[in-house]
This record gives sequence, C-alpha cells and structure tokens, in this order.
Amino acid sequence: MKRTFLAVAAATALLPLAACQSEKKPGPGAIALSSENTALSTMERVALAANSCWFKSKDAAFRPYRLAPELNSFTGRPRILVVPARNPGDRPLLVVQAEGHPAKVEAFGPLMQGSHGNRIASDIRRWSAGDNGCAGVG
Repeated sequence: MKRTFLAVAAATALLPLAACQSEKKPGPGAIALSSENTALSTMERVALAANSCWFKSKDAAFRPYRLAPELNSFTGRPRILVVPARNPGDRPLLVVQAEGHPAKVEAFGPLMQGSHGNRIASDIRRWSAGDNGCAGVG
C-alpha cells in the first residue's frame, strides 16, 4: 500500500515536467506557426489579408477562385475556404484553419499541392505572424 502511494505521488510530481516537453510536430499540411493570438483573431487577420492581397488586388493566380470565410466556428476552428468562383458550393480547393491559444494554423487542399503552394504557405505564415502586407503578387 505504501509503495503504491509513493509510485502515484512520484508520477503526479512528474506531470508538470511532462507538460514542459516540446510540442508535437505538426502534420504534413501544417503551416507550423504558433503565435500569442487566439485562433479567431489569427484567422480574422489572415482572412482580411487574403481578401486584400489575393482577391481585391485581382491577382491572376486567384482570379478563378472566391474566398469563403467561416470564422464563426462552434468547433473552435475558425477557417477560410477558397472555392471555385463559378461554383462556390463546390468542394473547397484550399482550407486554412486555426485552433488553440496560441493559435496553430494549418492549410491544406489541392491548391497547396499546385504551383502556388509555396507562395500560399508563405503568405499565410506571414499574415498569421501579424504582417498584413502583400508579397508575391503576380
């Protein structure tokens, strides 16, 4: 009985140390960015910058697409979608979502695999970090 109590006490004492371990590495579609902002505030910033830099600027790379923000999320994962402009009800071609505090941003979908994938990842990483400027407009 005494030995069991000591084992439980030792394990309980080590729990705070386990919490200090490095975070799990993000999956293959993750942008791998953490900030001190909430998921919602991060995605609001990303949505505004994406709208301004990709769509309102009439960037040729995004001309065939339309932005569909879904920031009011009951799952704790606000997101934006990039969908075909001619059929906005179609399957999203890009999903950018965040969750947690600090926010962890993830982007995935066919556009990430295409010729603009690196640029999209770079833009999202920059906007998530607080820079709302447009770079790489082509």
